[in-house]
Parts: sequence; structure tokens; C-alpha cells
Amino acid sequence: MRLILAPMEGVIDAGMRALLTQIGGLDRCVTEFVRVSDRLLPPRVFHRLCPELREGGLTPAGVPVFLQLLGGQAQPMADNALRAAELGAPGIDINFGCPAKTVNRSDGGAVLLREPQRVGAIAAAVRRAVPAHVPVTAKIRLGFEDRSPFLDNVRALADAGVNELAIHARTRSDGYKPPAWWDEIARAVALVDFPVIANGEIWSPEDSQRARSASHCEDLMLGRGVLCRPDLPRLVRAATDGVDAQGLSWLDIAELLQGFAQQKQRECAERHAAGPVKQWLGYLRHYYPQAAALFADVKRLTDPEAVCAVIRAHTPSRTGEHSTAVAA
Repeated sequence: MRLILAPMEGVIDAGMRALLTQIGGLDRCVTEFVRVSDRLLPPRVFHRLCPELREGGLTPAGVPVFLQLLGGQAQPMADNALRAAELGAPGIDINFGCPAKTVNRSDGGAVLLREPQRVGAIAAAVRRAVPAHVPVTAKIRLGFEDRSPFLDNVRALADAGVNELAIHARTRSDGYKPPAWWDEIARAVALVDFPVIANGEIWSPEDSQRARSASHCEDLMLGRGVLCRPDLPRLVRAATDGVDAQGLSWLDIAELLQGFAQQKQRECAERHAAGPVKQWLGYLRHYYPQAAALFADVKRLTDPEAVCAVIRAHTPSRTGEHSTAVAA
């Protein structure tokens, strides 16, 4: 079983990839998408979204990072895929799954699933352009308005020569509403002879086992579940291997938050540094009750120093004693 960190636009950047892969359990990451229109992009665009390119395409923990491209024109996608490979990307991923209206209106993401021939043409052009040793993967949903073109898109990608396919088990119209239709993915698994990766609504080790059983997939892609529960990949792997694993405590999470907040202070302009911290807390509060209380205290703050101070106040000590602010 392989566990892959999903690409989440505006959420899982290089800093978050470094943090989550350090915790363990992940085999691969995929970047936020590089938007391709009608021209070859300069190297700085690729390095901005994938600074790991300067480190052999690996996170500090040694996990490979595939670079994702999004666009609706075959030749520009192929040209930029080749550039990404030349810059050292260990793999190229094609985004046919983004449900965002702004992206779909600009001829990118899930809207392309309405035209399986175009999906196949884009993927084939990328595969021809990229050296044979560099994997080309794709991510799709079950469809755009409905599931009727699902298998046509799968066949088109198979004919194009992609090496792997990740499937988010909902249509674009479904958005992120439960459930994820994992059993639909099994139809694709039966059709192709390359790995298919199941994605969607995997929040726990128990979900992972149900997803693998229903989809007939060995491999999983984890997204929002990892942001809510950063040790989820480690726990999924342990459950699959039949061994016990200790989850992260709130103290562990609070210390990770402090480090993340300090990192954003160094990387971002002052007015932007608090945003990613609050965004991550918005996910963490769905699993950790302490994160909900912390989020309530920082949600209106814009000063990164003030945010860091509140996080410290909510962080228990390693001796088991809480700060006065938490105790109160």
C-alpha cells in the first residue's frame, strides 16, 4: 500500500508538505497546480510552487514531490511538462479534477471531463513530451455533471499511456458532500492494468480499510483527513499492518503549530503570515477539541506575533501542567 498526499490548492504548500512528511507514513506528495495557458512558463514559476525541485524533487524527509499541471491545451501542457521534468520533477501529474468554478470557467480541471477525447489528447501529449523514466499520472473525478463519461475518461487516459490514475470518488456536481462513491472506482480498476489510487472521505484508519475494500485499490490519496489529523497516514499504515500505533497528542500538535507559525513569519509578509495558521487550525478543530478553542481565540487576529503568543498559551507543558491561560 502507498499513501499519497493530495494536492490542495492554497492549503498544502511546500511548508505543509515538509511538516506532514516529517510526521511519517506518506510515500509521495503532489504540488498545488501550475496553471498553464498558452505559453511556456519560466523556471521561477515551477520553483515557487515546488521549491523541492532544488533538492532533487524531495521534501526534507526524502519524500518525492510530483509537479502538477492544469490546463486545457495539449501542446502548452506538453511543453511545460517537459520543462518541469528538465528542472528535476520526479513525476508529472495532470489535474482533471479541480472543482473550482473559476478554474473550470478558464478551461481547466474537472470541466474537461465532459470531453474524454480532450482529456486523452492532453495526457498523450504530456506523455510523449516527458522522458520515459519520468512517470506521468493524472487525477480525475467521477465526472462533471454526472458519472456518464467516467469510464470513457479512464479509457482515454489508459490509451494515452499514463502510469497511474488517482480518482476522487465524486463528480464535480457532488463537490465534497458525503458520501464518496468508492465502489465506482472499482469499475476503473477492472478496466486498466496500471495502479489506480482511491481518494475522498478518508478520515480514519477504518475509512481507509473500507475505501480499499470498496474500490479494490491498494493505494490511497489523503487530503483533508491529513490536515485534520496529521498522523493519519501513520495510523492507516499501522492498521493495515495489524500493529498498534500511538497517535499525536494535543501537545504534539500544539508544538507543530508553533513551528508552523514561526515558519510563516519568516516566509510571508506580515499581513499574510497569520492566514495559513488559522486555516490549518480550521481543519484541526474538526478532530482536536483544543484546536477549536484555540481557533476561537485567534480567528480575528492578524498580527503573527499575537497568534504565536496565543498558541503558546494554549500549549501544555511536557510535565503535564497547562499554562494559566489554558487552565482558566
